[in-house]
Amino acid sequence: MMAEEFDAKKVAEQIYRYSGGVKNVESFENCMTRIRLEINDHDQIDEQKLKEIPGVLGVVNDEQLQVVVGPGKVNKVEAAMEAYSGEKGINNRTAAEERAKEVKAEAKKKQKQSPFKSLLKDIANIFVPMIPAFVGSGLIAGIAAIISNLITNKTLTGETWNQIALVLNVIKAGMFTYLPIYTGINAARVWKATPTLGGVIGAVILLTGMDPNAPIKNLFTGAGLTANQGGILGVIFAVWLLSVLEKKLHQWVPDSIDIIVTPMICLLVIGLAELFVIMPLAGFISDGLIGGINWILNVGGAFSGFILGALFLPMVMLGLHQILTPIHVQMISQTGNTPLLPILAMAGGGQVGAAAALWLRLRHDRKLVDMIKGSLPVGILGIGEPLIYAVTLPLGRPFITACIGGGIGGAVIGAIGKVGAIAIGPSGLPLIPLIDNHRWWAYVLGLLAAYIGGFIVTYFWGIPTDKLAVERAEAAAEKEKNVRSLTGQENDPDTPTAKLQETTLQAVATGELKPISEAQDPVFAQKSMGEGYVLLPSGNEVYAPAAGTISSVFPTKHALGFTTETGIEILLHLGIDTVDLKGVPFDVQVTEGQQVAAGDLLVKADWQAVIDAGKLTETIVALPELGEAGEFELGKTGKVTAKEQVATIKSK
Repeated sequence: MMAEEFDAKKVAEQIYRYSGGVKNVESFENCMTRIRLEINDHDQIDEQKLKEIPGVLGVVNDEQLQVVVGPGKVNKVEAAMEAYSGEKGINNRTAAEERAKEVKAEAKKKQKQSPFKSLLKDIANIFVPMIPAFVGSGLIAGIAAIISNLITNKTLTGETWNQIALVLNVIKAGMFTYLPIYTGINAARVWKATPTLGGVIGAVILLTGMDPNAPIKNLFTGAGLTANQGGILGVIFAVWLLSVLEKKLHQWVPDSIDIIVTPMICLLVIGLAELFVIMPLAGFISDGLIGGINWILNVGGAFSGFILGALFLPMVMLGLHQILTPIHVQMISQTGNTPLLPILAMAGGGQVGAAAALWLRLRHDRKLVDMIKGSLPVGILGIGEPLIYAVTLPLGRPFITACIGGGIGGAVIGAIGKVGAIAIGPSGLPLIPLIDNHRWWAYVLGLLAAYIGGFIVTYFWGIPTDKLAVERAEAAAEKEKNVRSLTGQENDPDTPTAKLQETTLQAVATGELKPISEAQDPVFAQKSMGEGYVLLPSGNEVYAPAAGTISSVFPTKHALGFTTETGIEILLHLGIDTVDLKGVPFDVQVTEGQQVAAGDLLVKADWQAVIDAGKLTETIVALPELGEAGEFELGKTGKVTAKEQVATIKSK
């Protein structure tokens, strides 16, 4: 059976519909795999309907609503949502401010989040938007490292290759050199501080402009501060303090001077605290973490390999893996390679093995399989974030078994020993050319062990029980379908699957009715929005074409979404290009979620105002989701009266 074509516009519209409508979405943004929505009233979310949207691979309804659609698709859905609502991030605070104040506090009470869980979510929100930059820069860094390695080995010669490696490293440095700035900006957004102030606080740890021969002194030890001391941990804590201070100052400082005084005080106070307190303390903590890692390495053997390989995925999830970079750099400078990187790379191998097991055991879960298909190739290439955030972590148990798989691979490399990488780059297969002393075979053995270990542990112990129950039901249904096909029952008219539901459509107004192919709007005329009809109204009242539920009311009131009692989606579009009129000619009589009977009044339209504005009054009834799942028959054209039966729909 062919996979259903992904329709970003339809997905965007349904995300709004089942999230409580456009007015219930305060803002939204996308990361690599998901749309993240800030919701005013979580009670209006229909989580089950969101999960059933074709193309949606998962839903997380926490303080923030997250809808997973997968890499390569999320940007299309984000653009479609922007087009649907009319603006990026929508920000409906003006319309929903009073209601939001009441329901947000109530929603947070219901969720009962622990402080630790909230902190983990905040940290993830800081780093997830940077995943595309990590992926792109990491791959470029890997290519540059391979070229540099081949130059060192005299396999590649000539100034041209040196220039290529240099250019790639310059591009790569655009991400990793200024990572504290990006982290500061994102952290400020998460904690509702000014993003640019967060970026400046992040830049402070770079110590730009400081003379290395006359450094700023560490107040605790008297030693000179070094750039990036305390790393990302220090930046995150400093920006959190910034958010607390900035909110207080906004309350205390008079509005007339707030724009001048507040930023200056924030940067001065937090900047000084960062230089003289946070950087030294965060550096001490980071040194402690590094010391612990070095202790594990010194223990040696399979034990060290297992511990490091198993713990690296949680570190990636928290963004803490960046603190390992100085260790890699120091080891390479001292010994020529880093034995830590090949072991940590096994974590990605465990993810790959776990994803393969999920694919095999839950192969009837089309959404999950599609997600794995999109994430697995980059996982094999050493980019593990899509598999972590879109596949294993949301399911829970597979994340743990993937960690165990990484530990198994790490144990193999640790047992073999003396496996080091000469450069820092992506893990997975791209790391093979960077393994030193011709011991690439040991790295490959470890990678295979991680694949197999992650697969076996996940296959037998990592499948969520609820998912497994659904899979068994789907498998039984498929088996029954195959039996029906073999016995000739599939086309038996007496079987329930052969029966079609019939829905009658009425004329939504008095006027002249035509097939939708004669619409003035080419999008509707080409049936891009499905079958339906066009009506040139002569009266100002617009009525419901059938019994059902108002699923959405566009902010500009020029269109309504409607779901019939038989589950048919209907789009009622009032006029052509009337979105420009900002809803002025339309007095909508219903609200989202309201049940209506066939013929109930939906809208009072001032068609003369539409005409005076130079727009067409053609009103369109379209069936955007009917497709091949049903049949549409237009029974009457020409002059019609409101509420007169004009068409029928037969659907499965």
